[in-house]
Amino acid sequence: MTETAGGAGATGATAGVRAAVEAYRAAADARDWEAFAATLADDLVYDLPQSRERILGKERYLRFNQECPGHRRVRIERIVADGEGRQAAVRTLFTVGAEEGHAVHFFTFDAAGRITGVTDFWPEPYEPPAGRGHLVERY
Repeated sequence: MTETAGGAGATGATAGVRAAVEAYRAAADARDWEAFAATLADDLVYDLPQSRERILGKERYLRFNQECPGHRRVRIERIVADGEGRQAAVRTLFTVGAEEGHAVHFFTFDAAGRITGVTDFWPEPYEPPAGRGHLVERY
């Protein structure tokens, strides 16, 4: 794994991973769903271990984000990527209203640089809110 925080020393593959993660986060924060969808592979798998939820597929994940109540701002603090541009670990600082905390996210990518997997670790386990059962599987 190669650390690419601040962009210093990034190889072409790690720079591509960094750019993909930054585009994903920027689009999500801006609620630009067309740009957000462009970062995702059709067969994306999204995991939320704290709530024991999984979303299969780009369209469901897109709807999950569109339907998410409230607005969470997320700032990337550090990205660590493999040299082949296929995996990344990301530490973020998030804010929801006055609440602030850190989260860790793991990404996988296809050969075209689209995101095929996201696993988000938010600070605390929680029961999922009502109303998203049509998009998720519980495990």
